[in-house]
Amino acid sequence: MTESLPPEFLPLLILAGCASGFLNVMAGGGSMLSLPILLLAGLPAPVANGTLRVAIIVQNLVAIGTFRKHGFADLKKALWLSLFACIGAGGGALIGVRIAGPWFDRIVVITMIAVTLAMLRRRPDMTQKEVEITPARRRLGYAALLLSGAWAGFIQVGVGFLFMPTLHRILGMDLVRVNMYKVVIVLPCAILALAIFAWQSEILWLAGLALAVGNGAGGWLGARLTLSRGEGVIRAVFVAAVAAMAASLLLRS
Repeated sequence: MTESLPPEFLPLLILAGCASGFLNVMAGGGSMLSLPILLLAGLPAPVANGTLRVAIIVQNLVAIGTFRKHGFADLKKALWLSLFACIGAGGGALIGVRIAGPWFDRIVVITMIAVTLAMLRRRPDMTQKEVEITPARRRLGYAALLLSGAWAGFIQVGVGFLFMPTLHRILGMDLVRVNMYKVVIVLPCAILALAIFAWQSEILWLAGLALAVGNGAGGWLGARLTLSRGEGVIRAVFVAAVAAMAASLLLRS
């Protein structure tokens, strides 16, 4: 039976996508809002998990276009690194499409809590340090990309907290290059995961596009605002929203 959402739910998805895109730019972890909203709307876990990828693809396409305008041209290396992540993403998606019901809700809640704690930690010194990229270190980076890709294929939530340390700490990239490489690497992972979820389950394309519209608008807004004085308020509201959705998912389980 084809799953569907009432049309009046689409504006809420646009708003959720806007908040998600804004948070992805300002702090990260925006998928912790959009995925639970799809679940709380009554979508089965595989349908919600797959539909989310539509917004991720659109968001990353926009980001890549922006980086290209600012001179990022090292697509060949980024796509080479994405091959390792895609191998993991394929396996992760094949697992994710088979997990549903209370177990998936619990995994989402645990992930939300872990990523929220990571966001609330005092930010470490992210200044670039000279790193010698030895063959062993490069192999470690490839392995970390594969594992990060597996998580991206499985659930997507919090994936930036895996890719960024891999690119920065292990492969020695500065933070500007980390953000550029990250969006290029995540894009084919999301496309592959979307194809697997569409093949094995179902995608609500209209709902995904509504999220994508919001993600694009929120990302555009977040990229243009400097809200250092309001960062504490943003984090407090974000944590409250995550706590409320986590509680709702646990109660429905």
